[in-house]
Amino acid sequence: MKTKQLLLGDEALALGALHAGLSGAYAYPGTPSTEILEYVQSHPLTKERNIHSHWSSNEKTAMEEALGMSFAGKRSMVSMKHVGLNVAADPFVNSAMTGANGGILVISADDPSMHSSQNEQDSRYYAAFAFVPILEPTDQQEAYDMARYGFELSEKHGIPVMLRMVTRLSHSRAVVEVEKEYTEQNKLKFPEQLPQWVLMPANSKRRYVQLLKDYDELRNVSETSPFNNYREGTDKSMGIIVSGIAANYLDELFPGGCPFPVLKISQYPLPTGLISKLVDETDSLMVIEEGQPFIEQKMRGELNRNGVIYGKLSGQLPRTGELTPDAVRAALLAVRPEMESLKIAEVTPTPKIVMPRPPALCQGCSHRDVYGALNDALKDYEAPKVFGDIGCYTLGYLSPFNAIDTCLDMGASVTMAKGAADAGVHPAIGIIGDSTFTHSGMTGLLDAVNENTHMTLIISDNLTTGMTGGQDSQGTGKLEDICLGLGVDPKHLRTIDALPKNHDEMKQLFKEEIDYPGLSVIISRRECIQTARRHAAAAAKAAKANKK
Repeated sequence: MKTKQLLLGDEALALGALHAGLSGAYAYPGTPSTEILEYVQSHPLTKERNIHSHWSSNEKTAMEEALGMSFAGKRSMVSMKHVGLNVAADPFVNSAMTGANGGILVISADDPSMHSSQNEQDSRYYAAFAFVPILEPTDQQEAYDMARYGFELSEKHGIPVMLRMVTRLSHSRAVVEVEKEYTEQNKLKFPEQLPQWVLMPANSKRRYVQLLKDYDELRNVSETSPFNNYREGTDKSMGIIVSGIAANYLDELFPGGCPFPVLKISQYPLPTGLISKLVDETDSLMVIEEGQPFIEQKMRGELNRNGVIYGKLSGQLPRTGELTPDAVRAALLAVRPEMESLKIAEVTPTPKIVMPRPPALCQGCSHRDVYGALNDALKDYEAPKVFGDIGCYTLGYLSPFNAIDTCLDMGASVTMAKGAADAGVHPAIGIIGDSTFTHSGMTGLLDAVNENTHMTLIISDNLTTGMTGGQDSQGTGKLEDICLGLGVDPKHLRTIDALPKNHDEMKQLFKEEIDYPGLSVIISRRECIQTARRHAAAAAKAAKANKK
């Protein structure tokens, strides 16, 4: 018996994991993956089953925590956005060597078109590099179904499984059929092969040989996967390989069925047998995939397929941005201009009355007060350089502040400021948020402490992880102690309330510490305006309830 629910892709995946016997979920918030852990935390099953759900300090720690739960035989899930996988790369790649005991799902949510990201990287390359199988849902229903399937696959083959989401799927809703009966959680059970969990060279050499053998077996599993399917077609002049969410765009163009044979791929390693069948039956191929040309490159290289292959590398499909039905239509018409049925009106353009709304710091945001005072303080210096970081405060790059010169990755404000100071830049100033500081800024600050680098670090503490919706910050109430513990000179660890009335005081404080010939840290603090509003509303609601 099943019921129906209207769910985001992220929510469908999270619910599938809950229903499949999840015991632990770990994550660091990042668009478009944030809603996965939020859904787990708010679901009644989490409390009922005592499921551990936790915002970790960063993606690396989250991956390792999930792997520790897998070691204990329990089913675990770790979720992050694509650039978060860079942070988790060390344990992720090595987890293929340790293997899995309890099933473990590694959710990486890619962000084509860079809606809220630094780049458009494709997580499938990481998984292939690590010899980890991939599941790539086409829709919300598959996201739900793949959670259970992924845990079973992970446990059967003793390896983590990557589940690749993309923004359009993560943040769109659809009706999903969900199970009424849920899988029981695993009991504690430790690995039978303990040596493979100790990655010393002698153990790793044996394990690597086995990993390669297992990957060949996983390739065979892909051939019969319920998520890979071959659809016959009447027109054998071209075959189409389509993966993940892109399958929807092709189906939208052919509501009566595609005339070409279609191989839909949602489980990797690539099913080479099914691909060979498609190649043998058709005269040419088109590869339609969201993200980078992962399948297409393998078709041209590793799989050594001859003949004409259309796709991103050949120019019919765009290399950047999200795929759309229009982009797929244009690609098909480029190679099959005679397909009159596709020559329909393009998607209605955005009306001129709809004005673009560029991102901006909220009115009342404490970061505004920090940048206002900092800009005034820096007017007296010839060539000041401000190194920014990842968070709401990155918007200080835009008008009217134009306050930062760089933004690379989480924590880079600290280390780039140090490197610039090492090169002789003065003032060299880093600005970082409280959550980002505990994510990746602390180790860079330790470097600066050890050399007493002539730089200033501003930690703009808004008491939350603001950009992703106000999740808990690991540094709340601890920043001073952390900085002191790392060795920052107490005389040059300064705090101030980031308020408009304190503008002149903040300006003077910035100048004093910039002029100090060594390392200084300034913590500017005021709660995020959005979080404050939510807290005030919750308090008012609680007070009203108490009166009753």
